[in-house]
Amino acid sequence: MATTTESPELLDSCFVPDWPLPRGVRALQTTRCGGASQGPWLGFNLGDHVGDDAVHVAANRARLSAALPAAPRWLKQVHGTTVCDADMAGCAVPEADAALSRRAGVVCAVMTADCLPLLVCDRAGTVVAAAHAGWRGLRAGVIEATVAAMRVAPTDLTVWLGPAIGPAAFEVGGEVRETFVADDPAAAEAFVAGNGGRWLGNLYLLARQRLMGIGVADIHGGTNCTVADPERYFSYRRDGITGRMASLIWLDPSA
Repeated sequence: MATTTESPELLDSCFVPDWPLPRGVRALQTTRCGGASQGPWLGFNLGDHVGDDAVHVAANRARLSAALPAAPRWLKQVHGTTVCDADMAGCAVPEADAALSRRAGVVCAVMTADCLPLLVCDRAGTVVAAAHAGWRGLRAGVIEATVAAMRVAPTDLTVWLGPAIGPAAFEVGGEVRETFVADDPAAAEAFVAGNGGRWLGNLYLLARQRLMGIGVADIHGGTNCTVADPERYFSYRRDGITGRMASLIWLDPSA
């Protein structure tokens, strides 16, 4: 396995996940650094649905696309479990929370600003996927739906958990904890009692439990808290009005 190399055009705005990838698979994570956006969206905002100047968003997206084999296949994310086949996507932006590809040069992408992004590929380098997992989508089964749609044995998959709200910042009500524990009693390990009947939830641990529950054991990442690093990451929970980052994965057409 070989780790990808970072694109020189985006050194200030992106990083390559620290994740051993099979030959021919590329991955990239954007940050808020650099970019044309101003105000609460300051930096490299890629979200065209958060109130930012459309010209600034277009400039940021164009800069990203110039460093990729093609423009990302953006999604209209709704905290659900629909998985889009990016190889078949037309001009319209599909309503989905995950995308997969088996075709070289098709870039799968999800946008986040606290929700958990997952990048997935098989060790043979034949299929890649990106999934958006806020707590609603996570609980509803977006991880399971993504793995099933890839049509590869879960034991042959490798996963990277991207920047998301960390366990010290993700405060939720008791009803959120109860929904997870009702599905799996082991999920109780992912919640720590807070103040006033609230709980601190660990999205990373919940995702790991879900992945391991369906046989995916090769899991990386899960250490970068969006809330705790305002210089590098957008965070909806921290700022309210804010931009969006992208997690991207594709099969390299030059491999």
